[in-house]
Amino acid sequence: MLLFSRFFPKRFRLLWYFVGTFIVLSTIIRLVFTFWMLSEVDTSFFKIGNTLLIGFLFDIGTVSFFAVPYALYLLIFPKKWYGSLFDRIVTWFAYTLGIIIFLFSFFAEITFWEEFKNRFNFIAVDYLIYTYEVVKNINESYPIPLLVGGILLLTAFLLYRTKRKGVLRKTFNNENTSKQKLLPTLFFIAIAAIFALFVKNKDAEQFENRYNNEIAKTGIYSFFAAFQNNELSFTDFYKTLPVKDAFAEVNSEFKKRGDSILFPEKELIFRNISNIDSLPELKPNVIFICVESLSAKFLGSFGNKENITPTLDSLANHSLFFNNLFANGTRTVRGMEAITLSIPPTPGRSIVKRENNQQLFTIGEVFKQKGYNRNFFYGGDGYFDNMNSFFGGNGFNIVDRGRGFLLDKSITTTRTNIEDEEVTFENAWGIADEDIYNKVIKVADEAHSAGKPFFDFVMTTSNHRPYTYPEGKIDIPSGSGRSGAVKYTDYAISQFLKKAQQKEWYKNTVIIIMADHCASSAGRQELDVKNYHIPGLMLNLPNISPEKVDKMASQIDIFPTLFSLLNWNYDSNLYGTDILKMKPEEERAFVGTYRKLGLLKGNDEVMVLGDQRASNSYKWNRETNELQPLKEDEVFLKEIISNYQTADYLFSNGGLKLKSLGLEN
Repeated sequence: MLLFSRFFPKRFRLLWYFVGTFIVLSTIIRLVFTFWMLSEVDTSFFKIGNTLLIGFLFDIGTVSFFAVPYALYLLIFPKKWYGSLFDRIVTWFAYTLGIIIFLFSFFAEITFWEEFKNRFNFIAVDYLIYTYEVVKNINESYPIPLLVGGILLLTAFLLYRTKRKGVLRKTFNNENTSKQKLLPTLFFIAIAAIFALFVKNKDAEQFENRYNNEIAKTGIYSFFAAFQNNELSFTDFYKTLPVKDAFAEVNSEFKKRGDSILFPEKELIFRNISNIDSLPELKPNVIFICVESLSAKFLGSFGNKENITPTLDSLANHSLFFNNLFANGTRTVRGMEAITLSIPPTPGRSIVKRENNQQLFTIGEVFKQKGYNRNFFYGGDGYFDNMNSFFGGNGFNIVDRGRGFLLDKSITTTRTNIEDEEVTFENAWGIADEDIYNKVIKVADEAHSAGKPFFDFVMTTSNHRPYTYPEGKIDIPSGSGRSGAVKYTDYAISQFLKKAQQKEWYKNTVIIIMADHCASSAGRQELDVKNYHIPGLMLNLPNISPEKVDKMASQIDIFPTLFSLLNWNYDSNLYGTDILKMKPEEERAFVGTYRKLGLLKGNDEVMVLGDQRASNSYKWNRETNELQPLKEDEVFLKEIISNYQTADYLFSNGGLKLKSLGLEN
């Protein structure tokens, strides 16, 4: 007790109690997550013990940042004013505010974990920017009055318990001197300084099991770490090759496929893709439907027994259906990046959300060169996730709800509002899929009347929490869960196709349907490969018979495949290639998170690059979804590094810009 009194004299008793309260609450949350994922967590004595120990250390570091300001206050506040009205107001206010922040963050962590199976990361930081959508979504998904009431009741209980234990009395009634208060103050400053200068959030990741790594972290610390570091330098954090060697490796693969490199002396991949058979080019309209969170596992075509995708399952038999297709990332903006830029995922934030992401070479540029109008449809407000700025800045006309910020002032594009009278149902994320499809048909009618081919990029929203949609459309009540949202999404597609087929323009329109990402990407493995598997299909292709394509590919390959099927001769800055022409050894899919960059090969071998210049090789077991370690293959390593390194280099050094490629803006 004497040692304790020296470290924490009576004046610091409330601060000590505050620290202890945080550690207890944080440990409870850590145990909740452990039991939540009990079947996935490595619960061997050594591993779970280390998980909790690391978590405890991060808790101490985190709470020290909160403790330092009050410790400094206690240090400099004169002894003669201990317990004064001012002292009591400051102390009660600081303590209450701290408790509320802790409780709010813990409740928020539970909802975030439910959605992403992660501690706070840069996604949570992004959500702070879009408070309208996020708050509305939370309000529609959870009983907010109950949660807020619960936080306030717990706060009141903790305040009452603190008062009953006499902690405040000891804090206000003592004779501690400045000398006695110096040691505990320096203790908290030292801990905070160590964590600020030397400890990184990723230092908690000491396990092969991803869930153990996440549970070992502390949510508040993870949040501020993500706020500070949401972009990663590839050259600083990942294994690299000499730049010229990396481009030589990538371009050699393009040459093998018959592409002509246009600037072989430069660090570029710009090339010409020719129609070697000299067939006439086809120019149908193209409507691309990017479906929110549509995992392959939801479809009956992939074994689902719920019968929630009857339309898509039927279309699988009447289209070019890609059943070995993988999303490149884990968020909508990652899907958009992969589809429009046809590029492997770069570390950190998606290019859609970065600066200098306008006037790039996208699939829209290929359509532009062929004389197409280009439109981006979104049922919500396109300022969310920077979508309007990205698509508008790359030549697309915008069709959205028209609220919020428009675009960068330097961007000149057409923006069309979806008016209230065109909306039958709307939730936090946007209007019902049926409503956005009706708008697509209306705009298509106008384009057809003008006699110009159109390319429409349509982003849906209905298959997203809070999973609400118009009642009476399907046999699952609105808001009851993901299965209902998937079934409504499928139903809306069926209604769209029925209406579109009655239009004159339909017979000359290709429909492409593909997910932006899976409903969940989390798993205990370094990369959960199964949770990147998505459906993709092309419907109404001219002169193409229905076929189920087994070749492995990813989102970046869909539009290069379409361009090939249309016999287009075009210049390309796209990494994707024609799936149908892939040789077995060329089959591959890029899959990644904002930190882990993976390459999956057609033989189910996987290599993953980590941000500590790490690389790991595995064999993916499709049945168990396990990754079995393999000896590293130098050829495979060179392939994955060259693709990811050149992609990052091109964006960072302007190699994706139209101007750099000699194209007019």
